[in-house]
Amino acid sequence: MSVLVASDLDRTLIYSAAALGLEMPDAEAPRLLCVETYEGKPLSYLTETAAGLLAELVRTSVFVPTTTRTVEQYRRIRLPGPASRFAICANGGQLLVNGEPDADWHQRVRGALDDGCAPLEEVRAHLSATASPAWLLKERVAEELFAYLVVRRELLPEGYVKELTQWADPRGWTVSLQGRKIYAVPKPLTKSAAVAEIKSRTGADEVLAAGDSLLDTDLLLAADRAWRPGHGELADIGWSAPQLTVVEEKGVAAGEAIVRALGERSSVTWARARSQIIRAVSRGRD
Repeated sequence: MSVLVASDLDRTLIYSAAALGLEMPDAEAPRLLCVETYEGKPLSYLTETAAGLLAELVRTSVFVPTTTRTVEQYRRIRLPGPASRFAICANGGQLLVNGEPDADWHQRVRGALDDGCAPLEEVRAHLSATASPAWLLKERVAEELFAYLVVRRELLPEGYVKELTQWADPRGWTVSLQGRKIYAVPKPLTKSAAVAEIKSRTGADEVLAAGDSLLDTDLLLAADRAWRPGHGELADIGWSAPQLTVVEEKGVAAGEAIVRALGERSSVTWARARSQIIRAVSRGRD
């Protein structure tokens, strides 16, 4: 019995300096491991304890980093342990196999988007027309699949995200606010679809998942067991599901709690499978 572990990265397993949430005295703060640099500067971290737990999880499961990042952005990250055979980028738009995009999968995704939602150009034009220079820092398109804005969060009008959501929803798009970024993503573009493809290829028996944002809800709902941190977009709205466990911790401590929970569940499943194999062999000898 094999376990597939699909986890979001930013603000679920890894954290920028601004998102660490280190509210304890400096002398009591956990040791951190930098797992990403950008333009020669450290950018993302997890605790050293989480790093050790994650390295073991990668060795004992089909661990799949699952992110809204582009392929280029994902490649900056160096997670502990062996490199994962599979990774999901662009919210499911890119499926990496041994580090390289799967062209057939990408073509299938583009076909689904062409049939299921308003074109990217229309959404991008609306974002450009409604964003104000007073709070907009950058406007970006990711992998020619979806768009996002980088904003000054403290200056963002209170009703902007709600209004954008109301505009985007009937056009088949989802809006998500994560940190300083406002994402507009086509509804057919999902992490869960890419996870289902990997599950089919690997023959995994159980899927575990973790995430913190609205763009992770389909992933969490599709999993057999799921976890989310005590912070983030889903925490803000109190989102829950029958198979979901909410860890109490926030910030980088939540990342450590989540990877520990994933590892414990994976170990239980592995032990159960080993026991079943031993019983089957024993019956065969009898």
